[in-house]
Amino acid sequence: MPHVLSPVADPIPAGAAEILKRYPQRGGYLLSLFRTFANSVRFLEKGVPNLLDAASPLSLRQREIVILRVTARNNCEYEWGVHVAAFAEEAGFTTEQVHATRLSGPDAPCWSARDRLLIQSVDELWGAGRIGDATIAAFQEAFTPEQQLEIMALCGAYHTVSFVANTARLAPEPFGARFPDAP
Repeated sequence: MPHVLSPVADPIPAGAAEILKRYPQRGGYLLSLFRTFANSVRFLEKGVPNLLDAASPLSLRQREIVILRVTARNNCEYEWGVHVAAFAEEAGFTTEQVHATRLSGPDAPCWSARDRLLIQSVDELWGAGRIGDATIAAFQEAFTPEQQLEIMALCGAYHTVSFVANTARLAPEPFGARFPDAP
């Protein structure tokens, strides 16, 4: 019999349920993604570090640019949509900027120079596993070592999140945004 990766149904096993109490919820609703993580207590504890806290060396806007770009590049509408719904307004994104995370390159005119550098850096990490020679000096000038590590950790974590959500074929959450249509 195949082992299908899918959200764990209620009742969630005790060990996983205890860990899930520490995961964010929306009005008591536990995301399908987190229920999918519950297939492994080890993964719940160690697989995806929780980088969505106030102690981040990145601003909310910077963090969300990284997450939206990585999930968009990985065609993960599920996680992209959750983050757009949960954080886009608070991060100060315009509709054009939200769409640009999916449809445009780092040179889109809606971004500031610093945002463009961040998107270019994320694209290079996503595509080549490193920041290229033409970008690295500006990246190191713009971001402290602590911020640089956080950017890389977010890229890696949201690659993993994208892999899980896409492999589990998670349907978008009812409140989640949907990918914009290409112009």
